[in-house]
Amino acid sequence: MGIEHRRLGKHGVLVSNLCLGTMNFGWQTSKEDAFAIMDRALELGINFFDTADVYGRQVEYGLTEEIIGEWFAQGGGRRDAVVLATKVFNPVSRKEFLPEPNRDIRSLSAYKIRVHCDGSLERLRTDRIDIYQMHHVDRDCPWEETWTAFGSLIGQGKVVYVGSSNFAGWDIATACHEAAWLHMLGLVSEQSIYHLDNRAIELEVIPACRHYGLGLIPWSPLGGGLLGGALEKVETGRRSNPSMVARVEAKRRQLEAYEELCREIGHPPGEVALAWLLHNPAVSAPIIGPRTMEQLESAARATEISLDGETLDRLEKIFPGPGGEAPKAYAW
Repeated sequence: MGIEHRRLGKHGVLVSNLCLGTMNFGWQTSKEDAFAIMDRALELGINFFDTADVYGRQVEYGLTEEIIGEWFAQGGGRRDAVVLATKVFNPVSRKEFLPEPNRDIRSLSAYKIRVHCDGSLERLRTDRIDIYQMHHVDRDCPWEETWTAFGSLIGQGKVVYVGSSNFAGWDIATACHEAAWLHMLGLVSEQSIYHLDNRAIELEVIPACRHYGLGLIPWSPLGGGLLGGALEKVETGRRSNPSMVARVEAKRRQLEAYEELCREIGHPPGEVALAWLLHNPAVSAPIIGPRTMEQLESAARATEISLDGETLDRLEKIFPGPGGEAPKAYAW
């Protein structure tokens, strides 16, 4: 397979089958290393970059967007080589801001969407956001208000597409129907947590994405490191923080079986976990969040792995899903 480009769900835009997540840029990964990672991603054929207005908050809200903006500002066609996604919903409290309640709450009000969009555009040094994603659902704000705000930004050329993140299946359905009433395109993508050890979205989110033609962009594809060889790393002392040790002990039997399977087929656990996602036709592009160049290269190698039917069956036994789609998973 390798790095390839496919349509985002039913929509016309082409995105790479890996999405470069940038959450580590600015606090785990230096600006210089982030620049090198983004340059290498383009060389590999990865044209889909994901960020958020809150990334970098461990140092300063919006820092990651600033780093990406500086990278774009180097020129060389970088901006037009990237399908750029960022997000709105969470508070963004930068040091230079005076207190303002609409900025400092989680919401999808028309006011917040407009203000935050302008902030992201300034930090990213660009005139448009290709996919502007709702970082979470806001069930207290009327959909007509939210969609009208996005429609205004689209009309101004500041936003091309709108996506969602952390939506339930019925939130996806509601959002799409409300957009249709307003004669808008609606959602083009959904970002959900999805990996071998967390398959809950197979019940309703994936069926909703398929029905409405959304591209699925799984985040945390390695389960926060659990599927990246955590058992071996804990046992050798390379990763021994108490939180990870507790997670490994809770999943020890599964991880022993999983890492043994990975050794048998000759691929690192993290690459196998990504390859498993890439075998799912509902998945457009898992989000990888490399801290280092080697992590980026490893993720790219995962696109070359073909898992046969026997291996997929064994993975299913080690990490069973919810039993299919709702309601068949739990009712006749």
